[in-house]
Amino acid sequence: EILTRLIEWAHINSGSDHAAGLQKMRGAICEAFSVLPGELTLESLPSSQNVLPSGEIAERYYEPAINVCVRPQAPIQIVLTGHYDTVFAADHDFQTTKFLDKQHLNGPGVADMKGGILVMLQALLALEQHSLAANIGYNVLLSPDEEIGSLGSDSLLRALGKKSHIGLTYEPALQDGSLAGARKGSGNFSVIIRGRAAHAGREPEKGRNAIAAMARFGVRLDALNNQRPQISVNLAKIEGGGASNVVPELAIGRFNVRVGDEDDKIWIEQAIKIIVEEIQKADDVLVEVHGGFTRPPKPMSPANAMVFDWVRQAGQALALDLQWKPSGGVCEGNNLWASGCPNVDTLGVCGGYIHSDKEFMVIDSLTERARLSAILLIQIAKGVFDVDELRALVHT
Repeated sequence: EILTRLIEWAHINSGSDHAAGLQKMRGAICEAFSVLPGELTLESLPSSQNVLPSGEIAERYYEPAINVCVRPQAPIQIVLTGHYDTVFAADHDFQTTKFLDKQHLNGPGVADMKGGILVMLQALLALEQHSLAANIGYNVLLSPDEEIGSLGSDSLLRALGKKSHIGLTYEPALQDGSLAGARKGSGNFSVIIRGRAAHAGREPEKGRNAIAAMARFGVRLDALNNQRPQISVNLAKIEGGGASNVVPELAIGRFNVRVGDEDDKIWIEQAIKIIVEEIQKADDVLVEVHGGFTRPPKPMSPANAMVFDWVRQAGQALALDLQWKPSGGVCEGNNLWASGCPNVDTLGVCGGYIHSDKEFMVIDSLTERARLSAILLIQIAKGVFDVDELRALVHT
């Protein structure tokens, strides 16, 4: 039953910028989650700024997030998060599912993270059948913008994290079942270089080549990768230019930065500032940097380590030997931790090759991981996993 629904959901394109697909996916999720007690609402998200290929700054608007609030007065409060957008645009070739074999399903979003949303739902349905379910209140937040940085849903994630004892996020686990531990912080940036147009043959000396300046900027930016062990910089896209006989006056560059801690963040921000100043002076162009760090690092703090230990103990009841490892990836778990909410953020299905047309999930992990989360929730409801002890660690 879960697998059938997953295949139906995977055939709904819900790329982050495909409004009609997101609306259809949201309707399917609302129908599925309506069986839970409590109140289901759609939460409007604030817009953010986006640099257009023209160099103009425009507002970016988002579809609503889904929020299911159950027993807000219960003594234990949990926030469960996920996202219903994918990285696959409406015109992407990857739109359907296929069975690779009896144990593996290939398809858009099957692991990241429509499978995870269904794992979450099944675990909550199991909790609701337990005699101590009333001890736990929870908010389910399913956002439409995680794959593009959670800029719209960040404030909602932090608000829910701040009032919750613990956070559970349903990003996919690794193929072998391992979970992500510490996560790096992440920032997305756009750089605008404005030069001066001129005839490339008659008066090239009067022009200021924005593309050439961007090339030098990119080389300098890429060189930062070798200077601190936990920093990575990826110049992902360059836009601009036109006819070959015109000195280009505009170039747009898009890049991502990952950092290990706050010191790395301060260091890279200063390094980018120095590059900007030097390019402006050497090339006689104007350089503007937009964007910034939207997800701070999530360390393996004592509180986060305690949550992972709870998951490990829950796994032992299913004969699972769960391990975790640091990840350069980021997710909503970073946003929850920024609000002081300890969390584990890879409770979804096991899978691999996410963000590619080879994305797959392990079919048996649908029920295995639903059982894992159900045991975790029930042990919290029983007080075996003590949220007061967890809260004391957070405050420490």
